Amino acid sequence: MCRLVRASCHVTWARSLPTCLTVPRVAVVVNSAGEMEDSFNVKFVSQKISKTRWRPLPSASLQQPQVFATGSWDNEENKVSVWSTGEFEGLGPDGQYEGDHQLLCDIAHDGDVLDMQFLDQERIVTASSTGSVTIFRHQNNQTLSINQKWKRAHHHMGSDSPAYGSAPCTGIACNNPEIVTVGEDGRINLFRADNKEALRTVDHADSSTLHAVTFLRTTEILTVNSIGQLKLWDFRQQGTEPSQIFSVSGERVPLHCIDRHPNQQHIVTTGGQDGMLSVWDLRQAAMPLSLLKAHEAEMWEVHFHPSNPNHLFTCSEDGSLWHWDASSDVSEKPSFLQTGGRNATHLSRRSMQQSNTNQPSISAWNSNERIETTNLLPNQSLSVNSLDVLGQCLVCGTDTEAIYVTRQLLS
Repeated sequence: MCRLVRASCHVTWARSLPTCLTVPRVAVVVNSAGEMEDSFNVKFVSQKISKTRWRPLPSASLQQPQVFATGSWDNEENKVSVWSTGEFEGLGPDGQYEGDHQLLCDIAHDGDVLDMQFLDQERIVTASSTGSVTIFRHQNNQTLSINQKWKRAHHHMGSDSPAYGSAPCTGIACNNPEIVTVGEDGRINLFRADNKEALRTVDHADSSTLHAVTFLRTTEILTVNSIGQLKLWDFRQQGTEPSQIFSVSGERVPLHCIDRHPNQQHIVTTGGQDGMLSVWDLRQAAMPLSLLKAHEAEMWEVHFHPSNPNHLFTCSEDGSLWHWDASSDVSEKPSFLQTGGRNATHLSRRSMQQSNTNQPSISAWNSNERIETTNLLPNQSLSVNSLDVLGQCLVCGTDTEAIYVTRQLLS
C-alpha cells in the first residue's frame, strides 16, 4: 500500500515590497505528499547528480518521454549519461514501481557538469567547471561522442596575460542551432553548433557572476547574476549594455535560476540564494510582481511545465522538490484536512476580468489569491540539484547519488 503522510499546512504570504510597487497578495498553501514520493522510481548511481534533462520529443508525438540525460559533479570522474525509463509495469505489492530506468551509455566529462541542455534529439550541450562548453552526440541509444568543444569559453582576464585562468561556465541556453553561455567571468558567448568560433562575445557583460541564462525570443536573452539582477540582452544591438535591468530592492540576494512562461513570454520566474520564488512581468515595473516564500535554502532550478504552465516546479539545497499549482481548478480540489489526501484547503481564486482591452493580459501567476504547493520528496535530506518536466514525467537528481523519476506527475 502507498504510504500516506498526514502533513500540517501553513500559509505564507508574499514578502513585503516597497509601496511604489503594486504586488498581488498571493498566499501559498504548503503540504507534504508521502504518497507522491512513493510514485517515484529511484535509482542509486554512485554519482552526485548535478543536472537532469528529458530528451525532447518530436513536435507531433503523443508519446510520453522515455529517454533522459544526467550530468554529475563532485566525483573523481564526472560523466554525462543517457538513460531509458523502460516500461514501468505498475505498482508492486509494496507500492513501489516494478521496473527500473536503465543506463544506455555514458562518457567521461571534463570537470563538473554545471548545466546541460538538449540542442536537439541527438545532441546534448554541457557547461563545465573548467570553463569549456561541449556538444555530445547521442547515436542509436548506444554511444555518446564529442561532436564539438569550445575550450576555455569562459576564463578570467589578467593584466599581463589575455587569459590566465579558466572560469566556470555556469549556464547555457539552446535555440538550435544557436547556443548562449554565461559564466563566473561575467562573459556572454553566442555560439552556433557548426562553427568553431563564437559568433559574438560580450567580455564584460557583468561585473559579477552570471548564474543562468534563457532565451526570451530568438534574438533576446535573459540572465541572472550574483547581485540579484535580472537583465535583458538584445543581440541585434552591438553595444555591451543590457536593454533593461530588473532587480529586487533592498538586499542584493544572488539569483541562481530562471525560466520563462512558455506561452506568455513576458512572465518570468527566478529563484535565488534565499529560496524565494520571484514572479516578474517584463512589461511592467523593473521589480518582481510578487516574492513567494519557498525553500529554506538555495533554490537551484525553476521550471514551468512546458505544456501546462499553471504548474511550476522548483528544487533546493534543503532537499525539497516543490510542485506549485496555480491552475484554475485549484479551488475545486478536495480539502486536505477533510480527505487526508495531498491537496490542501484553498479559497476561491479572485476573479480578475479585464475592463479595458488595452490592459495587459492576466497570467495565473499574478492573479491567484492562493497557490497550492506540495513537497514531492518530503523525506529527502541532501540537496535536490536539478529537475526537468515533460508530459506526465518528472526527473530529478540529488546529492544522495540517486535519480528520481515519476511518470504520473499531473494524473
